[in-house]
Amino acid sequence: MALGAVVLALSATTATSAAAPPPTDPRGFVDSTARCAAPSTAVAYGYTSTSRVAICKDESSGQLQYRGVRVTDGARLILEATSTDRGYVAKNDGITYTVTSNALIISSGGQQIRSESMVDFHGSAPSSSTSSTPTTSTSPTQSSAIPETTTPSTPLPPPLPAEVGAR
Repeated sequence: MALGAVVLALSATTATSAAAPPPTDPRGFVDSTARCAAPSTAVAYGYTSTSRVAICKDESSGQLQYRGVRVTDGARLILEATSTDRGYVAKNDGITYTVTSNALIISSGGQQIRSESMVDFHGSAPSSSTSSTPTTSTSPTQSSAIPETTTPSTPLPPPLPAEVGAR
């Protein structure tokens, strides 16, 4: 009888500590930086245990934009993106972010730093290959419609409601 109570208590603890999936709609994550603003549309969006990402397409120009959020502290990153045969790719200060249907892969100088498995993914993108790092065009074109965002020197504002995670 005591063993059953322990198992039941552990099950209840696990159920209450599991985070509910973040709310989404066709533009990405509701109340989050990982959301496409009109007139852009989401071509792909998904989340890992620590990140949320959306790939947005400006319907008038066809340009892609990476919109990512680290859930643990609400850090945000908005960059121009490209579509490759290995996924959607965005670069910032020597770091490459690759979004595939099954992972967010972060690399530097051709070396993988981290691969985060997608918990949920919507849209289309190739699946990731862990044996190679994507290569993309090195043309430094930036659009005024989609500015590159770098790490700010001033503190970030509080995270949006959908960007608050477990610490």
